[in-house]
Amino acid sequence: MGKISDLFLNDIASIRTGRATPGLIENVMVEVYEGKKMRLQELGSISIPDVRSIVFEPWDQAIIREINNGIQAANIGMMPLVDGNLIRLSLPMLTVEQREDYVKLLGRKLEGTRSMLRDARADFRKKLMDAKNEKTISEDEFKRDEGELQKVTDQFMAKLEELSKKKEVEIRA
Repeated sequence: MGKISDLFLNDIASIRTGRATPGLIENVMVEVYEGKKMRLQELGSISIPDVRSIVFEPWDQAIIREINNGIQAANIGMMPLVDGNLIRLSLPMLTVEQREDYVKLLGRKLEGTRSMLRDARADFRKKLMDAKNEKTISEDEFKRDEGELQKVTDQFMAKLEELSKKKEVEIRA
């Protein structure tokens, strides 16, 4: 369940808000070095000079054009501008409709993650049932473990809800 929660956190980091964050571009795949695909975070450093700008500085200046072309091809809603040894990206202002679309996307991602948590709970409960049926644990142990499983599941659901609400506030701001 912890891995599922971390997956959700990484997934929503790529949803745009009104503010620039490294998560918007760090996982963009770029084809460099004879067709090898790499993520931007593996190719250079990402900095945020102000709330609406991202600056990418590649470690190898020889591939700056390939990186520029890869960012354009990724269609992330920002046009890169090569400025000497840097690539600058400016975040355009979000419209009300775009913000609402991002909130809906966040809701879909939240529901998908909830479903994954429920599946994980069901898998673990099945293992408990099998152990009870094989008489490796008693009925009392089964009831206790089942209650504990539900408690842990509820904690993770609450954590997801909290993360989602925080992200929604960021999107709407």
